[in-house]
Amino acid sequence: MSGAPANVLISSAGRRVALLEAFQRSAAALSSDIRVLVCDASPLSAALQRAERGVVVPRCADVSFVPAILEFCEREDIGLIIPTIDTELPVYAAAAAEFAAAGVTVAVSSPETVAIGGDKGRTHEWLTSHAFPTVKQWSLPVASDQAIVYPALAKPIFGSASIGIRRIAGPRELAEFDPAVPYILQQIATGIEYTVDVLVANGKALAAVPRERFEVRAGEISKGATRRHAGVEQLAVRISEALPGAFGVLNIQMFVEPDGPMNVIEINPRFGGGFPLSYQAGADYPRWLMEHAFGYPSTARNDWTNDLVMLRFDEAVFVSESALRR
Repeated sequence: MSGAPANVLISSAGRRVALLEAFQRSAAALSSDIRVLVCDASPLSAALQRAERGVVVPRCADVSFVPAILEFCEREDIGLIIPTIDTELPVYAAAAAEFAAAGVTVAVSSPETVAIGGDKGRTHEWLTSHAFPTVKQWSLPVASDQAIVYPALAKPIFGSASIGIRRIAGPRELAEFDPAVPYILQQIATGIEYTVDVLVANGKALAAVPRERFEVRAGEISKGATRRHAGVEQLAVRISEALPGAFGVLNIQMFVEPDGPMNVIEINPRFGGGFPLSYQAGADYPRWLMEHAFGYPSTARNDWTNDLVMLRFDEAVFVSESALRR
């Protein structure tokens, strides 16, 4: 790299324009020299077209993905990469040392933690083995001696964004599942649903922001509010600090009964789609990640606005087809 790395790359940015704009605002506040760039496998990515600079790269499953990203980092003085989708997390986690050798920090957890979060079976095993509260879960096909509590939710083991989730009323419906497609059955959690954005560095949680989910669309919060809840925050912090090699942003989902039990249902080791709410509330994770990666003094703190409501709506990026980045 030419000189000290000073730029940020949001990887597989897709339609995360709000995340891009959050990083742009935080970068401008930190230093006028920091640029925020974007890459995606599709030229039809809204964030790619909105960014100051962007590039189309191979899909993350392609063997040429990591070399292409490394080359782009070298050319553009990238010092921090922000992965955003589940499928690229194992790739970046496995190559984190290679990026570090090139002077690039990847905001990704260890391969073990990425594997725990990416496999709902392993998530459940890890939570129960560490005595963290969670719902009952069963594998498909179900053993004849297992007593399932119906109704239940059938979820793809490696699924995300609520794709493929089905409500199962009784055992007859289990015969409809293809045994070649890995699914789990999960007890339906009750209570208030929270998603907690946690920032972790050097094995310590720097901040934790619970977001109550009022309404969800395509697995992502569309309406919600920040909520101070000591029990939720403490549980999310304990989980984050217990995960091996956790680093960057974790997105922990749980249900909480009023004055009752808390049940964790998912751990996503990446930025959640609803993070713009936490950011607007004062959880400046983009700035704090840049401070960590670029050697600035840390200003991280768990100080944010409670009861801030987010009501999302659709926006669009317009660009001449001839001007599309390809």
